[in-house]
Amino acid sequence: MLATLLILGNTMFKPAALFLGLRYSRARYGNRFTRFINRIALMGILIGVAALIIVSSVMNGFEHQLKQRILGVVPQLTVSSAADGTLANWQPLAEHLTGAVTNIGIVPQVSSAAVVQSQSELRPVMIQGLFPDVADAAVQWAPLQEHLVYGSLTTLEAGSYQVVLGQSLAQQLNVWPGDTIRVIAAGGGVYTPLGLMPAQRQFTVAGIVAMQSEADNHLLVMHGADAARLLRLPQQHVSELRFYFADPFAALTAETTVQQLLGASYRTVTWRDRYGELFDAVRMEKRMVGLLLSLIIAVAAFNVVSALMMVIQDKEADIAILQTMGLRQRQLYEMFLVQGGTCGLIGSFGGLVLGVIGARYLNEIMRFLQIDISFTGQAGLPVLMQPDQIAVIVLVALALTLLATLYPAWRASQVMPAQMLRYE
Repeated sequence: MLATLLILGNTMFKPAALFLGLRYSRARYGNRFTRFINRIALMGILIGVAALIIVSSVMNGFEHQLKQRILGVVPQLTVSSAADGTLANWQPLAEHLTGAVTNIGIVPQVSSAAVVQSQSELRPVMIQGLFPDVADAAVQWAPLQEHLVYGSLTTLEAGSYQVVLGQSLAQQLNVWPGDTIRVIAAGGGVYTPLGLMPAQRQFTVAGIVAMQSEADNHLLVMHGADAARLLRLPQQHVSELRFYFADPFAALTAETTVQQLLGASYRTVTWRDRYGELFDAVRMEKRMVGLLLSLIIAVAAFNVVSALMMVIQDKEADIAILQTMGLRQRQLYEMFLVQGGTCGLIGSFGGLVLGVIGARYLNEIMRFLQIDISFTGQAGLPVLMQPDQIAVIVLVALALTLLATLYPAWRASQVMPAQMLRYE
């Protein structure tokens, strides 16, 4: 039998190590416990790769949602005057910055910290005064329109003194579209004999948006002209220029370029100053979950060591006979590399298929299993598969398996035929 295998390996399937390695990897005879350990190692790699793909895709989806729901409505990068905090004749500055960094829009904005008061509650807010008629205004209003749940944005005109609130803020204030609230801003305060009198005015709630993020707790949007009047800004003055990017993370690298271009007379602020800790926590969580699941793959891959060592012990006589028939040590080494690599290849690509299918139909599977995912909304768990990330997972699993195969393959190549066949 061994002679036949060796002859076939040298004639029909070159090299012989490849044929024999594949033959041993799918053999149905031999020690049952050895075959069981080998199948367990394969299943461990498969399940580990699939789990890492599914979990990583869900974490990517959550991070993408945070980008859209928080960084879509809060300033990603702003430029303001370092002297008095306002910009006069902002149009030439915007033209000067256009093309300096890759962005999808530069718009003016009037902003200030403030307090909003309803009949029963008082809450801190961040005023965002937007201008719907300027160029690139669409990128500013599109996220609000997409997440609008009550009311309308079309009534936010200059002089209307209407506002749009985040859903959580509206719930805390217990107000609905049509109700009136009082906005109090210290930024537009004036000094009187009685002390500093903050700027304040009554506004009508025109709409409510649900970004389903922390931004809902302090989001207050009004027309830029109304915000400028509230803050008593001079004519044609705005608080800052606001940049929009296709990827909000690009604002971090763009800040350095803009600051160098403008100099010390201007001040730049990015979203990281306010939400950096949140995204750092999400990124750290992704890394830790990835590390834990990678350990599952590593443990399964190194189970191949024990499986191959048991195969070698079980087949020592066969190995010795193959050596006496002319199989060299290098070929023995390659034969067991092929056997271990086959296990890793089947497990990795099986996990790839299972992981991609599981991630694609994750919400349907969880609903079928009657797992409550109502907290995620109607869309279910967010899933975002990144091909480059999936490729790295599969390649790492293959690399770990091949690494685990090196010692058993070397151990098999050191078998001495004379000692193994002494008592045969």
